[in-house]
Amino acid sequence: MDERGKYFRRLKRLRGAARRWSVLGGGLTAAAAVLVPYSGIGIADAAWAAGAGASVVLARWRWRDYRELGARPAPEPALPGPRFAAALERSEVGRTVLHEVRRQKNRYALRGSAIAGAWDRLDRASATMLGLAGRLDGAGETAALEAATAEQWLRDLGRRVASVERAIPLGQPDQRLEQSHAALAEQFVEGVEAFEGLVAAAASYVAEDGHPVADSRHPAYFGLVEAAERLRGIAEGLAELRDRTARFTSGPPRQAPAGSAGTSR
Repeated sequence: MDERGKYFRRLKRLRGAARRWSVLGGGLTAAAAVLVPYSGIGIADAAWAAGAGASVVLARWRWRDYRELGARPAPEPALPGPRFAAALERSEVGRTVLHEVRRQKNRYALRGSAIAGAWDRLDRASATMLGLAGRLDGAGETAALEAATAEQWLRDLGRRVASVERAIPLGQPDQRLEQSHAALAEQFVEGVEAFEGLVAAAASYVAEDGHPVADSRHPAYFGLVEAAERLRGIAEGLAELRDRTARFTSGPPRQAPAGSAGTSR
């Protein structure tokens, strides 16, 4: 059971306990307020009043625990276990699922951060580069390696920016710390823009590499046209052969002999 699930289950239990004690305390207090004026204070009334007071106190404690726990940040989503992750890595769908889980985990760590938008742009550019990497050859392979190194550096820088940003409200106002955070955030945004430019250049390389040098159309296009014309010619030849065979086999209509016509009369 992961820590995130335990956190939300405990939060739910505290909220339920606070509601139950609040209802019980309110009911006992109302009962004591109604019964005491009629029958005076006796042993039963003392029990009613003691139960009401205890219920109200417990309700306040439970609400306080609930608010304190709710003020804490929820634990980050846990990744699958090593064996389960290794099993998922064997299939394309499993690798996609693991990549999405890791992406959501990293995105959750940057919630509310000033660089959250730039981090999303980095995710989109990284996914695009991943799709282009298989088509980059020659000089493109070097660019793909540089992109992987730059992405790792940018993600480390983004986590550093988020950590510094979370530490700013904890202490006294520190202008130097805020300036350092702003400089790191600006460096991260500029790095993401440069990474997006690299991805765009890689896409241009893949697009131009798919065009032949002499003609704007791929040789496969002309192969398709020639194959279509060849099949069309064969089909026309078969149709003409069928028509000639039909004319050869079908002769002039037979006429009945004259004698048979007279006999029938």
